[in-house]
Amino acid sequence: MERGEVVQRTVESLNCAREGGYLMQNDGRMQNKRVLVTGAGTGIGRGVALEFAREGAAVALHCGQEWAGAASAVEEIVSRGGKAKAFEGDFREIAPVRQLAEEAKAFLGGVDVLVNNAGITFNAPFEEVTPEQFDTLYHVNIRAQFFLTQALLSALVETGKGAVINIGSVHAFGGMTEHSIYAGTKGAIVAYTRELSLELIQRGVRVNAIAPGWVFTENHRQVLGESFDVVEAGRSLPAGFIGEPRDIGRLAVFLASDESRYIIGQTVICDGGQTAILPLTGDFRGRRKERWGRNYVDEGKSSSSP
Repeated sequence: MERGEVVQRTVESLNCAREGGYLMQNDGRMQNKRVLVTGAGTGIGRGVALEFAREGAAVALHCGQEWAGAASAVEEIVSRGGKAKAFEGDFREIAPVRQLAEEAKAFLGGVDVLVNNAGITFNAPFEEVTPEQFDTLYHVNIRAQFFLTQALLSALVETGKGAVINIGSVHAFGGMTEHSIYAGTKGAIVAYTRELSLELIQRGVRVNAIAPGWVFTENHRQVLGESFDVVEAGRSLPAGFIGEPRDIGRLAVFLASDESRYIIGQTVICDGGQTAILPLTGDFRGRRKERWGRNYVDEGKSSSSP
């Protein structure tokens, strides 16, 4: 694909995301499924909820602070004939986590799929991190999803084909300075997902995780500013563009469907090739000038070569 085509496709898809565009077509893979998505007021969680709704699911959307985003997603889903409702809950405490489980079950009539997306990102030099900051991230990013899954276990088992999808991050696989707490929570999700999958598959519930790379959201715009060029930044990735929340949503739908019945305990990286690039190796697009292995490996020149 030519660079111009990549740029045009990125611009078109970003415009589609801004204008809605998620629920234009119902493929029906999640028809009659009941789905709870946490952290669905903005960003990846909101995109995941919209994608499940597009596929025919009834959706309960949890939000911690971004009520307006969750409410607008509910409005979009309902306006297109779907079923959705938003619920608030502060995941720094356990009581709201358990309350959400009961509210979601009551609204949906049960839960077939749980997407544990709620999470907080935060950066600070290691020596400046406070116990309060540490506790906040671990409580929201890992403790809440642990005990929410526990609270919904009987409902998930009752379906006979329950699915849990934990949203992690590529921070579990590569380091970025000043993210010691955040990376720790995401690494915990990988290990916890792997172990929990062994316990719950015995009861008919599949557990997997997704580790998104760079997915452009409202929070990125707030931090990076309006002048940040999304298209130009995307050229640094092998995919040629920065991902959108619905890219993660489509993978989540796949992991919740029977199409992925043989995938258990895995953390699937979805990053546009971000982690595929070795650092300090130059631009991945160009032909390499270095010729490694000379005098050891036949370079394979044809007989007609001079």
